[in-house]
Amino acid sequence: MPRMIRPPAVFLALLFVAATASSETTRAPVFPGDLPLGSAGPDSFVAEFRTTKGTFAMKARRAWSPLGADRLYHLAKGGYFAGLAIYRVGETMSVKGGRVVQFGQSGDTAVAHAWDHATFADEPVVRAHRRGSVNFARGGPNTRTVEIAITTNAAAALDTVNYLGVVGFPSVAEVEQGLDVLDHLNGQYGNAPIANDSLSILGGAYLDRVFPGLDGILEARITKEWGRHSSGGAR
Repeated sequence: MPRMIRPPAVFLALLFVAATASSETTRAPVFPGDLPLGSAGPDSFVAEFRTTKGTFAMKARRAWSPLGADRLYHLAKGGYFAGLAIYRVGETMSVKGGRVVQFGQSGDTAVAHAWDHATFADEPVVRAHRRGSVNFARGGPNTRTVEIAITTNAAAALDTVNYLGVVGFPSVAEVEQGLDVLDHLNGQYGNAPIANDSLSILGGAYLDRVFPGLDGILEARITKEWGRHSSGGAR
């Protein structure tokens, strides 16, 4: 599974220029032990992502993927995503013709390596894929951690494909606002930033030098939530 290192210099510069984001440049790194990963999140919630190209919001439903929704909730609520680069805007590797926006690996190598061990189990597909479906990327059985992949076209085959020994990518949420923001993210690099192991070996210097135009996430937060895990299910 590709590893994301620190955000590129251009992205960091944008953070410093934006007064509202200045505090995010000094945000303490978020390790697995900093979040209540063993606790259940709400039945459903909205997570808003402010990027260098605008804001999009996704609504997650625990009934679709309980473990995935819980992980997404804790990451967004805990401030994990702030300051990360959006390092993939390109074709899916598992399904021909699919397209995806992907982010989630920490800009700090120590943090990224710590999250390597904070995996959670695979789950069945409950909600059919469509444009705007959100799932966790994986590199084999039971390897989901922090990488978020958003489908930017229909790609229904993601529900049934057998990729790296696991069938299907279960949807955790759907983007309900700002799909056009995803369409305008810089896609000039395609899948190149995750095509080899340079990210984990060379770190942020590699991204700064080779992919200086990457977009990034300025802030992510939970804006609404409904209920807690109960027999009532997601709303």
